Amino acid sequence: MNKIFAVSVFAFILFTTIFPQESSFYDAPLGGGIGYNPGWIMPKVDGVNSILKNLDFPIAKSGGMYTSGISGFLYLGILKNFRIGGFGYSGLESNSGQYPVPVLFMNDAPSPIENRQTDYSISGGGLTFEYTLPFIKDIAVSAGISTGRGSLNIKLYRNNGGLDWQTVISSVANYRSNYLSLNNSFWLVSPTLNIEIPAYHMLCFRIGAGYQFTFGSNWTYDNDQNVSNAPSNINGNSFFIQTGIYVGLFSF
Repeated sequence: MNKIFAVSVFAFILFTTIFPQESSFYDAPLGGGIGYNPGWIMPKVDGVNSILKNLDFPIAKSGGMYTSGISGFLYLGILKNFRIGGFGYSGLESNSGQYPVPVLFMNDAPSPIENRQTDYSISGGGLTFEYTLPFIKDIAVSAGISTGRGSLNIKLYRNNGGLDWQTVISSVANYRSNYLSLNNSFWLVSPTLNIEIPAYHMLCFRIGAGYQFTFGSNWTYDNDQNVSNAPSNINGNSFFIQTGIYVGLFSF
């Protein structure tokens, strides 16, 4: 993800420095921008929440989560109104609570209480291909496709609060697991629609939306150990809303 972003920045500087915007050389605009992207993504969490409820762990919120990321794009002088770029984003939702531990043997002692936490995160990065509608002036309305790699991560924690060093170490020796990390890596394709509005000289704002389709997923746990027979309804398919603030040389 970081490599794609760095390549986009280098290409942007190269194009805008070596090839100025002169119509005598190109019949298409040159330029581009780079910016920060706050957003909101709404993955489908019904499948994972049904499992978390059975395990007595906090569930993920169905309304979605905040994401942050970076992206950039370049107009290509040889293809009119066409631009290519790169993007990267990530979001994390964390929920915690206190739950009674079931009593395994019949006695009058009350069930102890333990802390449980669920971290649900999603991320992705790749390339963007967009076509800016030529009949709309003063602002840029672009339809496009984003493609790349992403991951969905679910982490489960359970503990009884602060412990001394020896107790923590012995929990490993006695095979008492208080942590589980599940990771789903996938390929993604996202149709998008974005609107960019110029603000001041080399500054513009973006608002847009899209849907992330995922395929070719692979599940692992903890230190990248394979997981088979994972439920198909737990995936990274998500509707998202994106905003952004960009600096650069814009052709609208």
